[in-house]
Amino acid sequence: MRTVLERGAATDAFPARLQLEDLTVIFPYDYIYPEQYAYMLELKRSLDARGHCVLEMPSGTGKTVSLLALVVAYKMAHPDVGKLVYCSRTVPEIEKTLHELKRLMAYRERELGYKEEFTALGLSSRRNLCLNPEVSKEKKGKVVDAKCRNLTASWIRAEHANDPSIEVCSYYERYFEEGRDQLLPPAVYTLADLNEECQKRGYCPYFLARHMVRSFIFLCLC
Repeated sequence: MRTVLERGAATDAFPARLQLEDLTVIFPYDYIYPEQYAYMLELKRSLDARGHCVLEMPSGTGKTVSLLALVVAYKMAHPDVGKLVYCSRTVPEIEKTLHELKRLMAYRERELGYKEEFTALGLSSRRNLCLNPEVSKEKKGKVVDAKCRNLTASWIRAEHANDPSIEVCSYYERYFEEGRDQLLPPAVYTLADLNEECQKRGYCPYFLARHMVRSFIFLCLC
């Protein structure tokens, strides 16, 4: 079991696994603060009880990695617990969380010797997940939403079928034709990752992310 260090202490080598009662947690750092250990233990007990909990830790004490390490370990040990939904106020916070999760999953793969089936992605507004150059250039979310709907609404697409001069969104059309049957491979996708992958495939990230909600394990919302 990894030793719990006092704040400010450092070490060169500790085992990668923590034993929290009957749950083994892979922790991706070489030290752990007492607050992190206590945080994970209380969260684990709340999950066991199928209850609610309110946990608080000081800034800079590693809340995010503690939460991620615990809930991922719990999900892998108890696949029946359902999906994991992480809510945040801002896009930068979502991206930071997904980057931390990506690091954790890479560490788990090295530690376990195999890659786990785990899909995580961020779900945000059209303004953050639009690739159409005529729409994404707009700065205001309401304008982006309106322009998107004017290119993807069913009645617009029906009129386009009879009159090709009526503009539609090529990214949505490609997604509608192909993307609904071709989910992205299991991985942790930041918003930037999702946009990049969809750019390669010609799919709309916003609608693909909404479609993938049914297959994800971990979802970040803002």
